[in-house]
Amino acid sequence: MSTKYTVFIAGAGGIGRAVALFLANDRDLDCAICIGDVAEVALRDAQAWIEKGLDRQQEIRTVVMPASDGDDRGHLESVFDDSDILLDCLPGRFAPEMARFARRFGLHYVNLTEYVRETEEIVRIANGAKTGFVLQTGLAPGFVNVLGKQLFEQFCEKYGVNRVEEIRKRVGALTKYTQSPHYYGFTWSPIGVATEYIKDSIVLRSGEIRKLPSLSERETILIDGVRYEADLTSGGVADFPNALHDKTRHLDYKTIRYPGHYDWVKGIISGLSEDEAKIRKLEEIMLDEIPAVEDDVVIIYASVTGRDRYGKLRSIQRSFNIKPVRIGGQTLRAIQATTAAPMAECARMLLRGDYAGPVFQSKLDTKRFMEGPIVRKVYFPEATQKMDREIASVF
Repeated sequence: MSTKYTVFIAGAGGIGRAVALFLANDRDLDCAICIGDVAEVALRDAQAWIEKGLDRQQEIRTVVMPASDGDDRGHLESVFDDSDILLDCLPGRFAPEMARFARRFGLHYVNLTEYVRETEEIVRIANGAKTGFVLQTGLAPGFVNVLGKQLFEQFCEKYGVNRVEEIRKRVGALTKYTQSPHYYGFTWSPIGVATEYIKDSIVLRSGEIRKLPSLSERETILIDGVRYEADLTSGGVADFPNALHDKTRHLDYKTIRYPGHYDWVKGIISGLSEDEAKIRKLEEIMLDEIPAVEDDVVIIYASVTGRDRYGKLRSIQRSFNIKPVRIGGQTLRAIQATTAAPMAECARMLLRGDYAGPVFQSKLDTKRFMEGPIVRKVYFPEATQKMDREIASVF
């Protein structure tokens, strides 16, 4: 007899509703879905959107979350009492508060934020917990980190080594078309874009963990014959510099953009010395001059380079070009699907596994994550379709 789980999702925005749709349509996981948000209109819209996308009968409940500490939280606490896991799809500044709720009520917890300070606080909250706190899921940090770990493991097994020279991770959420002078379009929330361009990037250089200024190591990269630019940005490496500092000499994460975009950004922030001033100025101009675009594409690239047991230089590489994805009766934007799917997969792993305390990407079971049904559906659709055909042929 299967276990019935209750999943509480904090945040009724695009990611929260997509996570809900993935889990509600998962026939292998029997769960009730409850979504919380401060805005009733957002909850009504999310509920209607999810219900339209369901491919089976499933109740989607909603609850209004308190907007401030002074508001009554009694009804929310009763919801937490009945839940098994809290999926945090709120802006990163709220993450520690959500983690404290999870610890207090004995819930598993999953979040998306790349914010470093908030992540460090959640680690302190989660230490010693009997439930699992999976941190920095999503696309980057998130899927791309597990992909890098998978390539590292494959390299070591194939070439009979336990160390490599370099691990590179690159991700870009892009529009299909763009124009000068910014060569960019917002495919999702603009919150945080300016911050990741300004805050320091954590890297490994010659086996040492270092902080480097974001946008300080631009490179040209060809993926499937298309030319892009990539540069250091903050937050994308998760815990991998710590986890792999004795396994590789160089490791970094860079954000992919169309050529010309980073020159435009540099022109805006030149002459400003304070980080906060740069962020405010960049946010102001980006929001004023860059359009929001519906059609999007997500580009992902990772590589591991090193020497085999005989000293010959080798490299393993993998790239993805992901377009909008159809789930049930809804079409998810590429960035929406690629961000929500890893979070939903981590939720499945927590509910079915034995994780406890803080869980970074480096601690996830790579094979189980990559072969999970939700990750397969978005990142490996050909394999999923083949499996569906094989199952159908049996019947």
